[in-house]
Amino acid sequence: MTNEEICAWLKAEAEPKFQKFTSGLIPGTDPIIGVRIPKLRTLAKKIAKEDWRGYLEHAACDTYEEIMLQGLVLGYAKGEIDELLEYVRAFIPKIHDWSVNDCFCATFKIAQKHREKVWNFLMPYAKSDQEFEQRVVSVMLMDHFLTEEYIARVLSVWDRLDHPGYYRKMGVAWGVATAYAKYPKETHAFLLENHLDDETYNKALQKMIESYRISAEDKEILRGMKRKLQK
Repeated sequence: MTNEEICAWLKAEAEPKFQKFTSGLIPGTDPIIGVRIPKLRTLAKKIAKEDWRGYLEHAACDTYEEIMLQGLVLGYAKGEIDELLEYVRAFIPKIHDWSVNDCFCATFKIAQKHREKVWNFLMPYAKSDQEFEQRVVSVMLMDHFLTEEYIARVLSVWDRLDHPGYYRKMGVAWGVATAYAKYPKETHAFLLENHLDDETYNKALQKMIESYRISAEDKEILRGMKRKLQK
C-alpha cells in the first residue's frame, strides 16, 4: 500500500469520539486521527504479508497512527533477526509516547526466539539519555525476558536505568511488579537492595499490591516496605 492509500484508510476508519478519548489518554501526542488499535493491527498484518520493507523505508510519520502502524508492522514482519533489528534501530527514535512504545514491544515477539541477540541490541539503549529509549529497554525486558535464565540480568538492568522522566520510571515499576508475580523470591531480594529512585520503587510496590497475581500474605509484607518520600 502507498502512503496515500494508508492515509485514506486511516481517515475512513477514524472515530471522532475515540480521537478525543485517545488525545486525553496520551497527552502531547498530536495529531491523532482516532483509529482503534485492533484496526491498526489488522492493517499491519496485511502490510507485513506484502512489501513490508518498502513500506517501512518510505512510511509517513505525520500522525500517531502512522508511527504506531510502523511498530506493529515490525512486530508482524517475517525476516532474519539481524535485518529486523536494523529496522528497529531506525524506528526507535520515532517513539515519543507510551502507547507506541508498549504496543511495539509487546508485538515484537520474535525477541523470544533470539533473546541473546536482542539483549545485546538493547543494552546500548540502557545508557541512552532519551526517556523512551530507556522505556523500550524496560518494557521489552518485561515482555520477553522474564525467564529463569534472564531474571537476574533483567533486574540488574532495571536497577541502573536512570532517566528522570515519568515514563521511564513507570516502565521500570511495571516491569518490577510483573517480575515479582513470576519470580517473587528473586524480585523480593532485589527490592531489599537496589538503586531505584523512591518514586519508581514505591510505584512498583503499589502495582504489586494492586495485582491479583500476588498473594495476600506477600501484599501485607510489601505494604510495610514502602519508602517515605522526602519533602
